[in-house]
Amino acid sequence: QLQLVESGGGLVQPGGSLRLSCAASGNTLDYYAMAWFRQAPGKEREWVSCVSRTGGIANYADSVKGRATISRDNAKNTVYLQMNSLQPEDTAVYYCAARRTYVALCPKDALDVWGKGTLVTVSS
Repeated sequence: QLQLVESGGGLVQPGGSLRLSCAASGNTLDYYAMAWFRQAPGKEREWVSCVSRTGGIANYADSVKGRATISRDNAKNTVYLQMNSLQPEDTAVYYCAARRTYVALCPKDALDVWGKGTLVTVSS
């Protein structure tokens, strides 16, 4: 029943920033750990970041560590990914995903619900 819709993607120059949003509907995010993935053209889907149910745990892929910040506002049923210092290799469709859980975990797999993605293009 949970549905996720990403937004905030677009064209940005190298060195620029974007904040991606993932808006949930149909259910509360209180019992979902969340994650961001991305898929570049011709490449496999890549895990980017995750955050636990209440935001107490967050992890990042090495490729974005130091440049990305994941956050969530359960009252707004929304998860965010702030991306700074963007480079062409960050170009991808970014997906938000949710994993139902009753415990604090930060998921890299076994995601239950996926959004349709938002395209981030980093180019001069």
